[in-house]
Amino acid sequence: MKSVTLSLILLLVSACLVAFGQSSPGQSSLGQQAPTKHAVTGYVKTAAGQPLEFATVLLVKATDSTALVKGAVSNATGAYAFDNVAPGQYRVGAQQVGYAKTYSLPFAVEVGQLGVIAPALTIAEESKNLSEVKVVAKKPFIEQQVDRTVINVENSIVASGNTALEVLEKAPGITIDRQNDQIQLKGKSGVIVMIDGKQTYLSVQEVSNLLKNTPSDNIEKIEIITNPGSKYDASGNSGIINIKMKRDKNFGTNGTAIIGAGMGRFEKANASLNLNHREGKLSAFGSVNGRYGKSFQTNDLNRVVPLAGQTSYIDQSSYRVNQSQNVNVRAGVDYTLTKKSTLGAVVTGFTNRWEQPNGVNTSYIQNANREITLVPQTVNKVANNWQNLTGNVNYKYDFDGIGRELTADADYSRFNADNLNDMTTSFYNAAGQEVQSSQRFRNPMISTIDIRAAKVDYVYPTKKGKFETGAKSSLVSTDNDMQFFDVVDGREVLNAGKTNLFRYSENINAAYTNYATQLNKKTSIQAGLRLEHTNSEGNSVTLNRVVSRNYVNLFPTLHVSRQLDTNNVLNISYSRRIDRPSYQDLNPFRFYLDKYTYQEGNPYLRPQMTHSVELTHVFKGAFSTALGYSRITDIIIREVPGQNPEDSTTFVMTQNLKLQQIVNLTVSFPVTVTKWWKMQNNVSAVYNKLETDYRGGQLDVDFVTYNVYTSNTFTLGKTLSGELAGWYNSAGIYGFFTSQPQGAFSLGLQKKVLDGKGSIKLNVNDPFWMNQFRGAANYQDINFKIRARWESRVVRATFTYRFGNQNVKAARQRQSATSAEQNRAGTNN
Repeated sequence: MKSVTLSLILLLVSACLVAFGQSSPGQSSLGQQAPTKHAVTGYVKTAAGQPLEFATVLLVKATDSTALVKGAVSNATGAYAFDNVAPGQYRVGAQQVGYAKTYSLPFAVEVGQLGVIAPALTIAEESKNLSEVKVVAKKPFIEQQVDRTVINVENSIVASGNTALEVLEKAPGITIDRQNDQIQLKGKSGVIVMIDGKQTYLSVQEVSNLLKNTPSDNIEKIEIITNPGSKYDASGNSGIINIKMKRDKNFGTNGTAIIGAGMGRFEKANASLNLNHREGKLSAFGSVNGRYGKSFQTNDLNRVVPLAGQTSYIDQSSYRVNQSQNVNVRAGVDYTLTKKSTLGAVVTGFTNRWEQPNGVNTSYIQNANREITLVPQTVNKVANNWQNLTGNVNYKYDFDGIGRELTADADYSRFNADNLNDMTTSFYNAAGQEVQSSQRFRNPMISTIDIRAAKVDYVYPTKKGKFETGAKSSLVSTDNDMQFFDVVDGREVLNAGKTNLFRYSENINAAYTNYATQLNKKTSIQAGLRLEHTNSEGNSVTLNRVVSRNYVNLFPTLHVSRQLDTNNVLNISYSRRIDRPSYQDLNPFRFYLDKYTYQEGNPYLRPQMTHSVELTHVFKGAFSTALGYSRITDIIIREVPGQNPEDSTTFVMTQNLKLQQIVNLTVSFPVTVTKWWKMQNNVSAVYNKLETDYRGGQLDVDFVTYNVYTSNTFTLGKTLSGELAGWYNSAGIYGFFTSQPQGAFSLGLQKKVLDGKGSIKLNVNDPFWMNQFRGAANYQDINFKIRARWESRVVRATFTYRFGNQNVKAARQRQSATSAEQNRAGTNN
């Protein structure tokens, strides 16, 4: 495998060098040019203040916009440059598909000037009014950009009324393991989930639960970034998923109201209200959304348990009906202090309740002859309550209007959880007769998580590029008090052996620097370095066990882009990243599914380190091919199975394994079948190799998996449209588990009403109930199979109404100081 790895790296580097070595005429192989007498430089930005890449930039005479002087294309930072410009009066224009052509104010190039910075150029998304019908350029559901994949959720019919997790399940390259609540991106776990640039700081399972309770109707788009730059926190083995919530983009006062209902085996409902106001120096926004849902899940687990030369079989079957209610609120304000400075504040919060009134788990214990010897039946009542409140204060200062700016954020976030697990197990024989007294225990756990963080970022454009630097500090403290009571004759008796008080504290201080520049007209480069110092302490008070860690790491990043010609762009990127264990994974308590199955934390987990390199080719801004390689050491694998033959229990625990290597290939391409039928297709293939020592043996497995996604949109009339989307994941491997293929499709219709102010969406998810998880684990004495099904077949109807002035400018998108800690907290909701 070492030779394969080396060959792959050499192939990537060679391809990059060949492409970059194709210098433009008159340039050396390093892209150097002779100094020019007059140069005009500038930046192209969107209305939201973001750099606009691959915009066509035109230098024209100030008195005649049709008199073209020179042309250029903006790079990843939005920068452009014109060399050898004669003295005179000019304007700069920019355009791109989906954006309105925009011209700058006139400016002069004087004799003797070495360089001129053109006036700021901000272009807005294109919209046209035809016979009082507003036509806006519609983005595809899946949009492939150079450094990220964008899922435009608000444009999707089949996504309406869904949850954020169900939308992600349709995303190319993403695999959702609902059995273990795992999210993988291009075959790698360790995804960091952000909401509006703020990291959620929750464990993997709890992020999954949060996404299950986030309505898709409040989501504008989802960004998938596989190799983030050094400005981002270094955490996240496989990259970042950033969920951007809807913000209206208009002036005055307006709002959006959404109401929806769904039906599978059980009922569902959702409603939300978004309000925006902008007047003078003040911009305010607020939203509230609620969701109620009832669903079911079934699990079948078949185990083979060897003990003292004998073999026992345990077949378990469970049926659980879950009910959830959640309310999310968000409010913020931006106030323009001066022409150059803005002060803002954002408050977000949620309250979630998740209940399992009577989950039933039946086990059939059999001897070597498959004769039933005992039938334990467990009734499990679960009630989880989570609340969160997060406050953010932010400041932005724009020095000169051409990109030089200073931003600062301060955040405080608090999570509170009150969870209860009440379990009663009765014991029967094969004839259904009770053969021994029932056993009951109650397991309450109170948790609090406090997160304090502050960060500052500075951007300084140079003549040929952009320099960025910044620093961040975060303080996290958690307190988990889990008590375990045996209920004997109606009295609760504390079980000290299973009770645990766990406290964890962590301080991370970080600083970064990043520089992006245009080497020549066709080649741009961005290089960065991030330093992080981590100091943590996990203290199991009950067990008198303290684990302290103190370490410093450097995280380099490199992105190089080469515009081969008008239609072809080649990019190569490298990053080193870290994944720290979630706060709950470090807690050594046990969570019981039933008497024979539990999950246990691991306070000795180490962070995992990842080196990733990716080569991407983009054709005409739409056809994308990406080849990547990742090497992960001390990989954190969740749900590592174990077995205790002496009491026939099976458990899972998060463990560090030795080495994982991943090679992935992703192809994304649109197809226009007819004027009214368009397709977006994505195909991914992943080679996964895992090497480790475990339980005194050597585990060495490799596997090839692939993922296919297709989305079809149909224009059926002026006010009627349709959508059909489907996905398929081949058989795969997740640590010690192998899984069987999964797949499903969805379809929907949308009708615009009330002169375009309202819309009605009807969709059906997984109409043939195809989506299910089937897996197995077989290693040494561990031998079991799993099958899980859930309520994936649902019919939903959603009504959306927009009111008020539809020209309110969007509030600023914030990436707060706590964007990297909340993903590791914990919210069972």
